[in-house]
Amino acid sequence: MKKNINASILGMVFLLVYFLQFFLKVKWDWLEELQHDELYKRWSGLGIAIFILFQWLLTLTRVIPRLRKHAVKMTVIHKWIGALSPVLFYAHSTGFGYGYLALLSYIFFANTLLGYVNLDVIKNNGELLFKGWMILHVAFSLIITILMFFHVGVVFYYK
Repeated sequence: MKKNINASILGMVFLLVYFLQFFLKVKWDWLEELQHDELYKRWSGLGIAIFILFQWLLTLTRVIPRLRKHAVKMTVIHKWIGALSPVLFYAHSTGFGYGYLALLSYIFFANTLLGYVNLDVIKNNGELLFKGWMILHVAFSLIITILMFFHVGVVFYYK
């Protein structure tokens, strides 16, 4: 459990740094230029897409009976990989975007924060809290995944 809390702390630090750079308008010109390059945008976007799809492996290990033996290990991996999500997002975009991209960004970061403040961190084993937390986390994850596929479709349709 201590390892899971460490993942949450690391993730919160990355999330705080992301928001600080955004609100304080700290920019790295070389990264900004890279993020305007079409090829870079596609590769960094692919990285985030793979990250989002990888995170769904935890669900598969929980719902597919023959994979359940891997669920505990996958939970640890899920949390540590999730801790890196602000870094992956930053590599792809230093901002939130507009319209549906802003919505995608807000839900992505809300879900990221929700993942960091998991039941290991808040130390509550109440069934109602667990179910509410899980429903919200999975619902946000579904919305993010749908918006991600929509974004990929828009990007490739208009380019």
